[in-house]
Amino acid sequence: MKYLIGLDVGTSGAKCIMIDETGKVVASSTQEYPLSTPRPGWAEQNPEDWWQGVVKGLQVILKKANVDPSDILGLSYSGQMHGLVALDEDNQVIRPAILWCDQRTQKQCDWITEKAGGLEKLLTYTNNRMLTGYTGGKILWLRDEEPDNFAKMKVFVCPKDYIRYRMTGEIMIDVSDASGTGFFDTKNRVWSDELIEIAGLDKSIFPKAVESTTLAGHVTCDVAQLTGLPEGLPCYAGGGDAVIQAVGSGLVRPGVLGVVIGTSGNVTMGLDHYEDNPHGDLQMFCGNEPGLWTDFGCTLSAGGSYRWYRDTLCEGAKQQAAETGENVYDIMGRDAESSVPGANGVVFTPYLSGERCPYPDPNCRGSFYGMSLTTTRGDVTRAVMEGVTYSLCQLVDIFGSMTKNEKVYTSGGGAFSPLWRQMQADIFNLPVYTMSAASEGGAYGAVLVAGVGAGLWKNLTEAVQVIRPETECTPIAENQEGYKKSYEIYKKIYPALKPVYDFGASLGF
Repeated sequence: MKYLIGLDVGTSGAKCIMIDETGKVVASSTQEYPLSTPRPGWAEQNPEDWWQGVVKGLQVILKKANVDPSDILGLSYSGQMHGLVALDEDNQVIRPAILWCDQRTQKQCDWITEKAGGLEKLLTYTNNRMLTGYTGGKILWLRDEEPDNFAKMKVFVCPKDYIRYRMTGEIMIDVSDASGTGFFDTKNRVWSDELIEIAGLDKSIFPKAVESTTLAGHVTCDVAQLTGLPEGLPCYAGGGDAVIQAVGSGLVRPGVLGVVIGTSGNVTMGLDHYEDNPHGDLQMFCGNEPGLWTDFGCTLSAGGSYRWYRDTLCEGAKQQAAETGENVYDIMGRDAESSVPGANGVVFTPYLSGERCPYPDPNCRGSFYGMSLTTTRGDVTRAVMEGVTYSLCQLVDIFGSMTKNEKVYTSGGGAFSPLWRQMQADIFNLPVYTMSAASEGGAYGAVLVAGVGAGLWKNLTEAVQVIRPETECTPIAENQEGYKKSYEIYKKIYPALKPVYDFGASLGF
């Protein structure tokens, strides 16, 4: 039996998994680390925390699996996209990494859009907006706001690429993560030299871009001794989490939507051809194999909204969980089930970190609408779950305008909840499935990419055949009326409150 390892450098922790050649997960470990928010709208992490999490995770899975190291074919990487890891001439980290959910760069994004000749012209270079989450705006922010650090930066990488560097000594980026920088020509799968020149940046700070299945180095002697991995183990480039976790859910063709409710939420569709993104509503990324692309839309606070609600307004549920040993989310789920579809008119907008799609707006904020003296805790709990799902439904609707939506593969923390799975089926009006190992997230996509790179499978279409459906939810007609009414209200809230959001931002809120 041969084995593969996948590493996922997430926002809340590092996940390491090992699978056998049948696709079965034989060992898994998640090591958590902190998130820093030094100012409102900012999000940073120390890359050393990622490294320590990966090292510990590898030690754990190698001990759990207890396999012959010579039977491990290779490993690959997934990681939170868009993060800026600035490295100096010695490849040392200059400052804390600025993360995907950081919103400080609106000024820089507006500047490069105008400098490029407006949104329509910008899209001709990259097929993407320059969003505040993207790496490109962070580079420009560093130049504007921390010129000393910018002067020290000789190259930048994204989070998973930093971990690969620590393991192999090689600096590079894969095409899917490069697509999320805002400076990458996603049609031709190369850096946009023209846009880089317009921005006044030196091309040398942009790392070499390779395909995800490319052999990207080998485990060094020091890392082998530290982790227990075999020295010289092949390491494949991997991909950004939003793209590679779609592969890990079986998404490599049009018509099948991947919906993830993690810290952020996203809707993804694999494509076997390139498509223009005429208004920049979605994000177009290169896929994890030559000839594949991924359409993607992201809402910034999905499971993050539910976790915020748990931590801020559910003290009673947390106390009950501590006393009984029950999962706090199971208690919250029962509260939500005591309400009805549409949450008795209570509507929540999950803009706790601003928003990306369909509203690329760092100024918008979360809100509750429709609360009254008759509102119950169950209504509010359900409204949070529904609001996240409505936000995702707006993305599903955009995909549906481009191609026929057939079904949904759901994953992330939200997929563990039967209520939330049924809610998705009812609101999207599509059958919703969970897939084997989808709970492993980007790490599972990474092992499939490693398997293709190592020659275990000839391509990703063959690799995803190891994935199987586990649960199915089909739409329930009697639930849909309440959801339809609330969804119509939901879609009117952002346009109505946009002036309020902007006024609040002008006051520093």
